[in-house]
Amino acid sequence: MYSGFHNIHRTTCLLRCMSDIQKMSKLYNNYSDFLRQKFGQRVQKISVNGGFTCPNRDGSKGSGGCTYCNNQSFLPEYCNSELSVLEQIGKGVEFFKKYEAQIYIAYFQSYTNTYGTLQELQTKYEQALSHPKVVGLSIATRPDCVDEQILDYLSFLAKKYYILIEYGVESTDNETLKQINRGHTFDTSVWAINETAKRKIAVGAHLILGLPYQDRRKMLSSAVTISKLPINVLKLHQLQIVKNTLMAKEFEKEPEKFQLFDLEEYINLLIEFIERLDPNITLERFVSQSPYEWLIAPNWGLKNFEFVHKLEKKMRENGSFQGKKFDI
Repeated sequence: MYSGFHNIHRTTCLLRCMSDIQKMSKLYNNYSDFLRQKFGQRVQKISVNGGFTCPNRDGSKGSGGCTYCNNQSFLPEYCNSELSVLEQIGKGVEFFKKYEAQIYIAYFQSYTNTYGTLQELQTKYEQALSHPKVVGLSIATRPDCVDEQILDYLSFLAKKYYILIEYGVESTDNETLKQINRGHTFDTSVWAINETAKRKIAVGAHLILGLPYQDRRKMLSSAVTISKLPINVLKLHQLQIVKNTLMAKEFEKEPEKFQLFDLEEYINLLIEFIERLDPNITLERFVSQSPYEWLIAPNWGLKNFEFVHKLEKKMRENGSFQGKKFDI
């Protein structure tokens, strides 16, 4: 994928990043640290519900959505599509007002946030960017819901604002993607990621560890596969069985199909994954915890910061760090 000068430049960057991680006693390349360094102050993401739907729900690609998905299980209370984008941002700023001298990234989170006409996208994105404290956008979407016209427009915005497109890759294995009713292949993700990076737009990817039909080898190999792509930010989390999903029905009928992690198993897998990952990729999230009223399993009873503390403690004990086993 890389050759000549670009290969030499990339190798140099990788070696420098790995050296920096070790010298600074850092365990991994932290996305929050990256944002603070970029903007010179704390940056908070504010979730926005743009009122979009999903092609895997409205019948254009499928119905019922991905088998694991229930968007209501992760939306904050202030995120309401009946309010305008600016009204939601205002409520989000009020929600996070305990932090002083803070700037914000508007996070279009719910469903597929490039699934609309270009005019509709422009109206909503630019309304968010009109808020005086918003410095950029984080746009969660599917890799099969961008085209060159949308990417060209976002490239135009990226000349002035911080723009991150977060692609729901979910798995690098096509059989897994088929079984969870994702509606696209990994090749689709590769195309979208490369086209986005080519336009100098920041690229995010999301992976779920522990999906059915994946063994440990496949999960760890996905760290190697994803590292070959020009990704800036990676989100990881464990598989959760959430109420009102197709997967919840599968779990009720055939629980033996699912090998849900206990806390220690997931931490050990995650450490091995991080060790194989390109150290230039910033890590935004390792775990997700759906609200108690939505969650079926696994229930670890931990907040995100408590999980991160346990992960970092185990990494220090193991002498682990991001990229330790990465093959340049």
